[in-house]
Amino acid sequence: MRRLLLAAAMLGTVSAAHAADMPDLPILRGSFTDGLSKSNVNWQGSYIGVQGGYGSSDENFRGSTSNMMAALLADTLIESEMGVSQWNLGLGKASQRTSGYGAFVGYNAQWDDVVLGLEFSYLHGKFGGSASASERRVSALALSDNNFHDVTATSTSSINISDMATFRGRAAYAWGCFLPYMFAGLALGNADIIRTVSAQDRISATQLGTYTPLALLSSTDAQHNHLIYGYSAGLGVDVNLVGGLFFRGEYEYIRFSSAVDTSINTVRAGLGYKF
Repeated sequence: MRRLLLAAAMLGTVSAAHAADMPDLPILRGSFTDGLSKSNVNWQGSYIGVQGGYGSSDENFRGSTSNMMAALLADTLIESEMGVSQWNLGLGKASQRTSGYGAFVGYNAQWDDVVLGLEFSYLHGKFGGSASASERRVSALALSDNNFHDVTATSTSSINISDMATFRGRAAYAWGCFLPYMFAGLALGNADIIRTVSAQDRISATQLGTYTPLALLSSTDAQHNHLIYGYSAGLGVDVNLVGGLFFRGEYEYIRFSSAVDTSINTVRAGLGYKF
């Protein structure tokens, strides 16, 4: 028994000494986990760049002039007895494609492969559209003034957005020289919004007689350099080229709430530099 215990003790001592002489295995030093890092670019810091874009603006003009027509014809016979402001003047949707150019500036904070940042993006272009409609009706019966009325109502509406700016929060993940990201934020725009309504009334003592035109009634609401606001969302990717120079590809959706509901979709390409 003594010999067996002595042999076991000697074997344990030799094994411990041999293990101490062995080099550390990579898995014990954590080199496998170190190798999982995808980021080899430092995105931390401020950056600035220029960009160009192309996209479409989609406008919904429905209902944009109905209140104006009601106000224009308030206390008139054709409004109270023919309900002109309730006519379906057919102002619907419009779409226009155009290009633009601008710049962006921002700041990134980086934790390993996770990058969070704030950015200001600006685009100048000519986004917008217009719509118009007209409807004519003749009263089937004489109105309370004992005359038949032949009324033509016209409505037009247009919006032109020349400047757009978005204030974004960005969330990104660094993968080698690529930085895919998504963003959301506040959108502001500078727009010209012009809405016009008019009504031409003609009267005749008989339905098939000669109609005499009365004074044209019209109203225009023109807002120039009007501030509109909404929200922005999208995604993109920054690609490090050399040093602090990077290329950008991006898609952005902007929705403006105003007298004319407007949605703008753009794809953009840009070149930036991180300091």
